[in-house]
Amino acid sequence: MFFTFMRGVVRVVLFIINGNAHYEKKDRIPQNENYILVAPHRTWWEPLYLAVGGSPKKFSFMAKKELFKNPFLRFILKHANAFPVDREKPGPSAIKTPVKTLKSTDLSLVMFPSGTRHSSELKGGVALIAKMAKVKIVPAVYQGPLSLKDLFKRRRVTVRFGEPIDVSDIAKMDKEGIAEVERRLQTSFDSLDQEIDPNFNYEVKK
Repeated sequence: MFFTFMRGVVRVVLFIINGNAHYEKKDRIPQNENYILVAPHRTWWEPLYLAVGGSPKKFSFMAKKELFKNPFLRFILKHANAFPVDREKPGPSAIKTPVKTLKSTDLSLVMFPSGTRHSSELKGGVALIAKMAKVKIVPAVYQGPLSLKDLFKRRRVTVRFGEPIDVSDIAKMDKEGIAEVERRLQTSFDSLDQEIDPNFNYEVKK
């Protein structure tokens, strides 16, 4: 209930701030099963657009543990289905918690395999979670304003969803298996970027 309420609030706030969002190929999203929604991490508001674009599906999120130190923010995060992860020392719970959620609840998972906004390197976590939870990976990309100033200028925001990636054919998530999942993901990300605007350039802010 709280997640649905908060997503409604976020939808209104994003419309007031920008009002120029376009969600493309939503028909590719699985309807009656959990999945992991993944995207390259380009802005801090990108997860908000993904959560809105993936509606009516509800999601859980990984969030760095430091955010949970603030009592007010911790309350919001927990009720928005977020769980803490130590980015320096992830530990087994970083895999076990989302796997359990995907298998035993109606919540899908939003995840950024690159880990941070300033990294293009894919991590193996999404591959392991998908394999253990027996769910598909749905790639998506965000193209739009990369600064808050440009977002307020109501410049176009596009979120495009890709075809689900099935990892059930990969026997083991060893080094080679994880590399294959990462290859499929990156290929999909590149294709989606080309489909939206091949001239889009994500510039890493130093």
